[in-house]
Amino acid sequence: MKLSSSPRIRRAAVLGAAALTLTATLAGCSAQGSGSNGTYGFPEAKQDKTSTITVWVDSSRQPAVEAFEKANPSIKVKAVTYDGSANGSNSFKTKMGLYDKAGKGWPDVVFSSQNNDASWASQKVGGKQAFAARLDKGLVPSSTLSNFTKGSLAPCTVDGATYCVRNDLAQTALWYNKSLLEQFGYQLPTTWQEYQALGEKVAKDHPGYIVGAVGDTFTPEVYMWASKCQANDVTGPRSITVDTTSSECKQAASMIDTLVKNKSLTTLSVFSPDFVKQYTGKVLMMPGPSWYAGALFNNPESLNVPKGQLGVAAPLPWKGESAVTGNVGGGTWFISSHSQNLSAASKFVQFVTTDDSYQVDQAPGYPAYAPAAKKWIAKQESSGYYATDLSGLTTAAGEVWTGWGYPAFSQEAIWAKSITPVLTSGGSVESNLDTWQTAIKNQAQVNGYTVK
Repeated sequence: MKLSSSPRIRRAAVLGAAALTLTATLAGCSAQGSGSNGTYGFPEAKQDKTSTITVWVDSSRQPAVEAFEKANPSIKVKAVTYDGSANGSNSFKTKMGLYDKAGKGWPDVVFSSQNNDASWASQKVGGKQAFAARLDKGLVPSSTLSNFTKGSLAPCTVDGATYCVRNDLAQTALWYNKSLLEQFGYQLPTTWQEYQALGEKVAKDHPGYIVGAVGDTFTPEVYMWASKCQANDVTGPRSITVDTTSSECKQAASMIDTLVKNKSLTTLSVFSPDFVKQYTGKVLMMPGPSWYAGALFNNPESLNVPKGQLGVAAPLPWKGESAVTGNVGGGTWFISSHSQNLSAASKFVQFVTTDDSYQVDQAPGYPAYAPAAKKWIAKQESSGYYATDLSGLTTAAGEVWTGWGYPAFSQEAIWAKSITPVLTSGGSVESNLDTWQTAIKNQAQVNGYTVK
């Protein structure tokens, strides 16, 4: 059964990735655990441990289902493929709302490529029981939850309770072609200012080569987040601070404008055929998430960078400041509070997020589960594909800025509507920061937030 499809499913498939030190408070009025009963802190359906569990996944998580079935042949699983709420489609929330109205039909487990779903899935709406089961009252053992990388469960935490677990992390770092860098005689930049200067030099001396891309909806999570732009600072259950006209926002926007104008930053989506056609062999460097390794660089259908060329460095700081970085994705797994087989659902979620047979052997992204992440890094390095070690990813994992939160709406969708057209038409991002701010404010208010 296929609910929907997306022309950009590849991007959704690998989103996975990571805010490792995040402590932002997620949106929420009153989480379902408050005043509720049941063994795990919510009203439970009549349990049937022999029943089939229905699991919603995007296409990339199908191998996780298959690995679980192989390891647990006694548990029956019905896999349903959907778009994973990619690019802010909101399909997860929309479908659950329909099931709430019908009073039946909820899946037992759902994977989402988004990090903001706990903000709504943990809430009672119109007297209806919240979709997400609370996990930290025994449904998932505390010994398991405590082994997730520090900060990685922040997007799953509402009012101190945990409602999902992370599949993988998507911390952004600086990917670069070590062979090209040496061939051109360039030094690896150590600050954003040096990065901009290098982009200007590349445009002049090696036109056609690029140092990054800003054509995707997650662009603000790569550049604005890493500049501490206070565009998405969730300060309370229904409070958010938005200030996109700060110096931190302006310095990142000015850099983007400069490098887009000289064409060392492309405005093409990295998932477009034109990007692959135009820039294969011509990406000198690119700030981006950990999953870029398999999605773009080491992918025969994308840039297909040869073995021994790709390196990764820790996130860049602005001069005089400590380095921080952003997070692009980082899939989340939810267990339904309506499930009639919570035991199997819990076993499934624990397996796909912690077991080596999936997270180490098959997963395309940096695992959120710390023991698996250590093994995953070791396996990637032992492949001999990379030109450097992958310590830059480990460093990035601890530098995700906590001032960018997880409200109940999609920042990517807002950027796509308010700023992407500016970029593609040759306009100035810096001159339109107030437009972006207004768009964020309006969407936040629609979702019930008080905006400062």
